[in-house]
Amino acid sequence: MKKLLLSIICLSIYISAFSQSEGNYNYSIGVRGYSLMQFPKILNQVNSQDYVNAYLNGLMIKFNDNQISYRINGNYFRKDISFANQCNNCEIAEGTVTDYSFKIGFEKSINYAKVQPYFGADMGFRSSSFIGEINTNNPISLQKPYNVDTDKNGFVIAPIIGLKINPVKNVSFFAETSLDFYYSYERQETIQQNADNTRTFAKYNKWEFLLNPISVGIQIHLINRN
Repeated sequence: MKKLLLSIICLSIYISAFSQSEGNYNYSIGVRGYSLMQFPKILNQVNSQDYVNAYLNGLMIKFNDNQISYRINGNYFRKDISFANQCNNCEIAEGTVTDYSFKIGFEKSINYAKVQPYFGADMGFRSSSFIGEINTNNPISLQKPYNVDTDKNGFVIAPIIGLKINPVKNVSFFAETSLDFYYSYERQETIQQNADNTRTFAKYNKWEFLLNPISVGIQIHLINRN
């Protein structure tokens, strides 16, 4: 029993001595290696609640102050996509989506251990656009294809919860979940493929709630505190 208590005390001393890896450094630089996330709805997209896989899509800079870190992060995603519009059998949209955001915020660690749960929040600007072509999905329809150009720009606030693992002093791995509350101004432009290239404009203001179930990455800690 004495040996067990002695082992626990020694382990506690070891963890206290070597655990506060991030808090011992002034700055951290991070890279998001993988994210599973929802993107803002495009037009009348049927599968807008589906999740998208994104790789190496974000960078982060953190200013550390013991258990609290102030963070600046940016994310960028661009991909050719195809989706059903209006209804599953109505229209097919094909084009390129571009989504990026810039946020500032904070995170607070729950403890000083090598495995550190944390919570926090980010807020900032997000922009999402889609440029492509819409074709009818009905073989007997006489509707001609038309081009679309949509833009959403707005404010986002995102509460986060996460977990950090510090295997060595200068390196941490992290995994976090967030929910984006996104208020945007949207502009939609359609261009008919006719002799006049008839243009139609529509404008909206809307709220969206976008879940990002998992984001994982690595952080490098710089400039040791004296």
